Amino acid sequence: MAVYEYKGLSAGGKATNGIIDADSAKVARARLRKQGVFPTDVREQSDGSATSGSGLNVEIDFSKYFQFITAGDISLLTMQMSTLIGASVPMGETLTALVDQAEKSKLKIILSQVKQKVMEGATLADALAEHPSVFDNLYIQMVRAGERAGSLPLVLRRLAKFTEARVKLQGKLAAALAYPILMSLIGLGILTALFVGVIPRVRSLFDNLGGEAGLPFITKVVFFVGDVMTSWWVFVPILGTLISIGVFRWWINTVSGRYRWDSIKLRVPVFGKMNRLVAVSRFCRTLGTLMMSGVPIISALGIVRDVIGNVVIEEVVDEATNSIREGQTISGPLKSSGQFPPMVTHMIAIGEKTGELEGMLGSVADAYDEQVEQTMNAMTSILAPLAILVLGGAVFVVALGLLLPMMNISSMIK
Repeated sequence: MAVYEYKGLSAGGKATNGIIDADSAKVARARLRKQGVFPTDVREQSDGSATSGSGLNVEIDFSKYFQFITAGDISLLTMQMSTLIGASVPMGETLTALVDQAEKSKLKIILSQVKQKVMEGATLADALAEHPSVFDNLYIQMVRAGERAGSLPLVLRRLAKFTEARVKLQGKLAAALAYPILMSLIGLGILTALFVGVIPRVRSLFDNLGGEAGLPFITKVVFFVGDVMTSWWVFVPILGTLISIGVFRWWINTVSGRYRWDSIKLRVPVFGKMNRLVAVSRFCRTLGTLMMSGVPIISALGIVRDVIGNVVIEEVVDEATNSIREGQTISGPLKSSGQFPPMVTHMIAIGEKTGELEGMLGSVADAYDEQVEQTMNAMTSILAPLAILVLGGAVFVVALGLLLPMMNISSMIK
């Protein structure tokens, strides 16, 4: 059964569009007429498809190329699915409702394909696994565990909360960096306007008055930078920057380079603390959520390893996994590595002894999420004035380089 996107007119003459699944375009049109819709265009869709027609009559829907399914979309989808399944709505009707409620056509198509697989007898986890770009391994494993344990609504609620917490953290980080980035862009725009629009005119004035012989050193530096930016030499730093970025990306893709870079990210002042807090919070939140959902601890650690995003911490997780296989505790390797704060390893050890490891991991994640927010607020309070100071200093130097010779222009004229 294929998925078709249609456009048509309702019984009242209003334009309508949507997604419908059918064995063929003819069957899709017949089903639409039974629903009171007169179809004007019916075309088969696939995941990511944005074209229709053939030859010179091909139509390209450029809007689909700019549709991105965000973590917020997945969080809302998961909560809706949890509510419907928890209300004993059959899976087929649940997925149909989700298709109708989805606002993005790309998500509609994916959900329609998931529904098709489920109706053919596949499990929900297996159907979701065919779309790894939308549903990651963590999501699929939790759904599979919920299906096996018969507690899918509960697992989906936990998954929705987990996704929502991750979205909030990403939003806070973006909000914390938005103002410094905006100020930097504005400052760079002002400097570019000065070097490209103002300095060449001032330079021509002094050239008519006798050249650069009597100009201050700072003015000569400003004029030199202006000459570079208004000539082909401007491509030299741009090319150098692009080459440096390429070499850096190649380096971090090597095993040794990735390890050294991740180590640097954990040790660099201010940002190192932030990266460690995020990694520890992600470890505790993900592991606790997986274990509460019924995923075995060995499998859960394997999933956690893939979502941490830092090779140094990943090695520690591998050591903890081996420790569990040998019948030992998980807190031992975490403590001996020195990568996890003592409070975290201590609380994990208590959770292992009392049998409340899942709840203890959740408590640690909550505490570290608060520390992440406080650290981001502190970084914002530092970065914003620092950006203003640096850019203001650059503008001051340029202005000083222009004003100093202007103050002596009368003597130069004589």
